Amino acid sequence: MILDAFIASHASAIRLGSFLGAFALLVLWEMLSPRRPRRTSRRARWTGNLGLVILNSLLLRLLFPAAAVGAAAFATAHGWGLLGLAHLSAGLTVVIAVVALDLTIYLQHVMLHAVPVFWRLHRVHHADLDFDVTTGLRFHPLEILLSLLIKLAAIVLLGAPAVSVVIFEVLLNATSMFNHGNVRLPAAADRMLRWLIVTPDMHRVHHSIEDDETNSNFGFNLPWWDRLFGTYRPQPRAGHDAMTLGIRTLRRPRVCSGLPGMLAIPFIGDGAGYAINRRSWGPSA
Repeated sequence: MILDAFIASHASAIRLGSFLGAFALLVLWEMLSPRRPRRTSRRARWTGNLGLVILNSLLLRLLFPAAAVGAAAFATAHGWGLLGLAHLSAGLTVVIAVVALDLTIYLQHVMLHAVPVFWRLHRVHHADLDFDVTTGLRFHPLEILLSLLIKLAAIVLLGAPAVSVVIFEVLLNATSMFNHGNVRLPAAADRMLRWLIVTPDMHRVHHSIEDDETNSNFGFNLPWWDRLFGTYRPQPRAGHDAMTLGIRTLRRPRVCSGLPGMLAIPFIGDGAGYAINRRSWGPSA
């Protein structure tokens, strides 16, 4: 209880510190050892991508000041949730909660691709014409709100302790930046790490322009769910250096990289012909 109270009161500082540290480390890594040469202007992309981050942060602070940690503290204080019924040790409860929340994010990610109206929102993330640490941060504000509501429901249903929520959010934020990073890993290290964590080479496949590759490797943090549910694809057909990133029908830099264009993406086009889990290659619709 004392630890939960401390975490709840310092959650914002913990998240911000971990975000800035991970972001700085990955930017330095990208500069020293990039995986692919940049195809587009970093300045133009970063202006839009980071502008979206600032907008989303302000929106969440305004609408949900307590957010996930507050929901966790409230739920545990009132004895809500499945984990409270199991009477497990505090350490095991935290581990189970973190893993269960990660599974929730995997299932949510699949849903964002499977439901047409949600795919419209999620296209903002996939429309990035390049791939680096900021790609892992660019999401439409409506998707951010939807994701938060799903996460709040999962936290209350689980009765997840506040400490587990902070650990999960720090891990998810850091690993999202890592697996979107344009960073080079030795092939042997990548093969080993992708059994424990989603690596950049593993997740980059998910950002391919080809529909069947886009509908694979949904994990952000733990890689096990893709293997368990049959959505794992080890490599892109064209190879990482030659693969084209983004969405076939969204190629204009002003739309894909500018903040006004990104905010408008859910409301343009009809999104017809997009089929989740198209497992065999064929002409994209």
